[in-house]
Amino acid sequence: MPDTLLEQHAEALRFFGDRVRAVGDGQWGAPTPCTEWTVRDLVNHVTGEQLWIPPMVTEGRTVEEIGDAFSGDVIGEDPAAAWERASAAAHAAFTAPGALDRTVRLSYGPALGRAYCAELTADCVVHAWDLSRGIGADDRLPGDLVEFALKEVMPYADGLAASGMFAAPLDIPAGANAQTRLLALVGRKG
Repeated sequence: MPDTLLEQHAEALRFFGDRVRAVGDGQWGAPTPCTEWTVRDLVNHVTGEQLWIPPMVTEGRTVEEIGDAFSGDVIGEDPAAAWERASAAAHAAFTAPGALDRTVRLSYGPALGRAYCAELTADCVVHAWDLSRGIGADDRLPGDLVEFALKEVMPYADGLAASGMFAAPLDIPAGANAQTRLLALVGRKG
C-alpha cells in the first residue's frame, strides 16, 4: 500500500493510464458520467491537467503566463502515448527536490506543491472511475486510492459544486462503502 503522497500520485497515474490503454478504437466517442464529456474529452482533460504541472511546479509559472497553451486537443492521434508523456513529466515535476514545498500559483490562489499534488491525485482517481464507466471496464477503484481521495475531498465537499467543476454532492446511503461515499461527495452515483 502506498504510504507517501508521491506513491499515491504514481499509483493514481498508473491506474488512470491502465484505463486509457484499455479504451477500444470505437469507444473514444462514448459518453462518460461527466455528461458534457466523451471518453476522448475526459482523457484530453486529465492529460491536459498533467501538462500544467511542470511549468507551474518546476518553472514557477502562473496560470496567466501559461495562458491557453494546453487548450484544445492535447492527445492527438495517439492518446495513450500523449497520456504517458504527460503523466511521466507531471510525476517527475512533483518528485523533484523541494517541489512539494514550493508555492504554486493556481487559478484560485497560492498553494503548496503538496496540496496541488494531492488535489490532482484525488481528481485522477475520480476520473479513472468516470473513464472505467465510459468504456464499460471494472469500475472498482483501488481501496488505498479511494481512502486517499476521500480524505482529500471531504474538507471541500460542500464547495465543490459551487466551483462549477463538480455536480452537487449526493446523499450518502447508510452503510455505504468508501468508494460510494467518495463518488457521492463529487456528485456521482456509484
